[in-house]
Amino acid sequence: MGYFLQQLINGVTLGMIYGLVAIGYTMVYGILGMINFAHGEIYMIGAFISILGFILVGLAGITAVPLALIIVLTATMIFTAAYGWSVERVAYRPLRQAPRLAPLISAIGMSIFLQNYVQLSQGAQVKTLPPFIEGGVVLLRDADFAVRISYVQLLIWLLTLVLMAGFAWIIGRTALGRAQRACAEDRVMASLVGINVDRTISLTFVLGAALAAVAGTMVTLYYGVVDFFIGFLAGIKAFTAAVLGGIGSLPGAMLGGLILGLVEAFWSAYFTTEYKDVAAFTILVLVLIFRPTGLLGRPEVEKV
Repeated sequence: MGYFLQQLINGVTLGMIYGLVAIGYTMVYGILGMINFAHGEIYMIGAFISILGFILVGLAGITAVPLALIIVLTATMIFTAAYGWSVERVAYRPLRQAPRLAPLISAIGMSIFLQNYVQLSQGAQVKTLPPFIEGGVVLLRDADFAVRISYVQLLIWLLTLVLMAGFAWIIGRTALGRAQRACAEDRVMASLVGINVDRTISLTFVLGAALAAVAGTMVTLYYGVVDFFIGFLAGIKAFTAAVLGGIGSLPGAMLGGLILGLVEAFWSAYFTTEYKDVAAFTILVLVLIFRPTGLLGRPEVEKV
């Protein structure tokens, strides 16, 4: 029982990270109806920026962990959001009126460019971060096994819940949220009633990149290892989570991320780690066969 609970904690933690990245996919799809395949690389850039931030904080002699974490998180979100804004301006805005295939290819090209940009600027070697937040809480002792939740895992849970609540408020209660929902329904009509569509789309990319920055920082703290290729697989899995939960649904993105994280954790624990990705994608295939719109997705209504 203790081993099961430990894997449940690990799976929920991993799923929350996938969910944060998946929200960026689902927000862009909700407005543009297209997938930003460079979003995984934005997450990877956030991880690299966070490592640089932790190094600079250490050199500055800031030893208070909460203060250092706030500084690094804030700086990482700002700089990563700038990359998200740049991706929208370079890869999407010039092709706004082009056929759908053109921005898709442009996004894939941007993904490859960002991978190589980071590889050339930071090197191909794996970057490591010594444990920054140590310790945890023992929840249960079962014979010789102790169920433990680390402080980093608690931080990931807390940040994810706060960010989800904040985004629900932004989407449901603010002028930006109303503009996003209007653009998702009909961009032409939204522009006719005075909504700045270009600014709304840019801010959507910025918000998605900021969430990816948080996920990148948490992965850096959790695993302590990053490289220029982590965005590729994480991006595919986050996209899978978005589709699994229902592309275009924010709660669906988080639900899909949690399911994916739990499947990976339990499969690695009770079977073999080599096939954990196969198991995750098999779940996706089964869901799409029996529920093509995803778990919380809604059928798309064709506008005539």
